[in-house]
Amino acid sequence: MASSESFLEHRSLLFAIAYRMLGSVADAEDAVQETYLRWRRAAERGEEIRSPKAWLTTAISRVCLDQLGSARVKREQYIGPWLPEPLAGVTPDVAETVADFDSLSIAFLVVLESLSPKERAVFLLHDVFGYDFASISDIVGESDGYCRQLAKRARTHLAERRPRFEPDRAQRERLTADFLRAVTEGDMPALIETLTDDVTIFADGGGKAHAARKPVIGRDKVALFLTNLARLAPVETSFRIESINGQPGIVTLVDGVVENVVTFDFADSAIRAIYIVVNPDKLRPVASAVSSVIPTGDQPQ
Repeated sequence: MASSESFLEHRSLLFAIAYRMLGSVADAEDAVQETYLRWRRAAERGEEIRSPKAWLTTAISRVCLDQLGSARVKREQYIGPWLPEPLAGVTPDVAETVADFDSLSIAFLVVLESLSPKERAVFLLHDVFGYDFASISDIVGESDGYCRQLAKRARTHLAERRPRFEPDRAQRERLTADFLRAVTEGDMPALIETLTDDVTIFADGGGKAHAARKPVIGRDKVALFLTNLARLAPVETSFRIESINGQPGIVTLVDGVVENVVTFDFADSAIRAIYIVVNPDKLRPVASAVSSVIPTGDQPQ
């Protein structure tokens, strides 16, 4: 029997799957709601459900696959780079292990965007959430063998796009603090030390906020771009180092209002990509999670 209690028991898992599949909090919530409606209709029909978790996982995955088809069309028409919607203060409901947090990072979600919808679904369900290929085969409507091929193809593609060596969490936190200090102090040499030669900035304004519409590439260009931005920032600007999608990131506030969120992709002992989300529609989850402001003079030293 499809009870509301059974649905609520698995709701956090459904959101965790949907967010990684869709890269959007709003879309993930819509997918969870649609799954609930399907769950209630099953109850009204008196459908026998032996495993609520399996039924709900199948339903949310299929809803997400449908959404990904239309999402790709929208993202092709998006103004400037499209970036996932950031989350602050990630709870164990969304990520329980280090591997979960790694699969939640903005950098990782950006790479997932390069996969086909079914590659993305199979990879996430198997490699992140631990479902077997027999179950996944039923979810995506493909044979067991083909699902294995999709997973292998996805892993190969991701390995090509991800750095071979990534710094540990302590190094990431140190790099983030060094980066913020260098930017706010206008210290170009120190800022350059935190960046790889081919570092790239991707800024997502979505046509709703001022942002670079093309990636900024190269250490010198990136450093100049960032120090100019900092120089032009209003005096009411302050910064917070926060956990964003389970990784150290920076929240910029102007008069206590979240202006942008900055996250990173790290390689070796430097930053190789900088993701800046400026689109106000995508800042709401972070804005609701950030409750206090660090005064401008209290930046990390």
